Order: sequence, then C-alpha cells, then structure tokens
Amino acid sequence: QVQLVESGGGLVQAGGSLRLSCAASGRAFSSYDMGWFRQAPGKEREFVAAISWTGGSTYYADSGKGRFIISRDNAKNTVYLQMNSLKPEDTALYYCAASRAMTTMTMLVTLRVYAHWGQGTQVTVSS
Repeated sequence: QVQLVESGGGLVQAGGSLRLSCAASGRAFSSYDMGWFRQAPGKEREFVAAISWTGGSTYYADSGKGRFIISRDNAKNTVYLQMNSLKPEDTALYYCAASRAMTTMTMLVTLRVYAHWGQGTQVTVSS
C-alpha cells in the first residue's frame, strides 16, 4: 500500500514554470511505476507523463513533450513534474498515481493500470 500527496501547484502566468512534487509513503515506492495525470473542469482525466520504477524510462503525452519533465528520487520517495512554458490550457487539477502492473511504458497512459492516486494539486495558468 502506498499513499500519495501532491504539492507545488499554484497560479502562474503563461510562459512561466512550476514544479510539482508527489511524496509517497511506504517502503515499496521504488517498485512502482509512477504517472502524472490532469483533469480540467468538465473534461476527463488525461495522461501527462510517466516514469518507470528505475527512473530509466519516461513517456509523455504530446501536450507536454518538450515542456514537461518527469523525474523521481527513490531515496526521497518522491516523483516530480517540472512544467515549463506553461499555457492556459495546462490549467487543471494534477494527480500523481502509482502502478505495480509491471506493464509497458505505453500502457502507463491508461488510468486502470494505476492502483493508487493522490488527491491532486491545482495548477492555474493565466493568460
């Protein structure tokens, strides 16, 4: 069992940057693949980025390629999402999630492979 707590959200102007953090409890964090998702009002939750349990592989949605960077520090039980060149359309509630599905990176875009979710942190980008 792992519990996830996101932080780092806030209000930022377009073109600015934010770094989201997701702190995990439990000793098994390093065995989980991790993902970031987001959900805007009235829209479905969508995949943003994922990182393998070793940190050696990453995968991004097209919306974030070249702007977002996912990373992890297993010694600190934390996964990060560095978001640069933010746009108003990035406004959403951002969630981190943990998966032990032992699946491929491309499957980590799928919500159902994640067993644990945080409560989310709000990101608002003003134009």
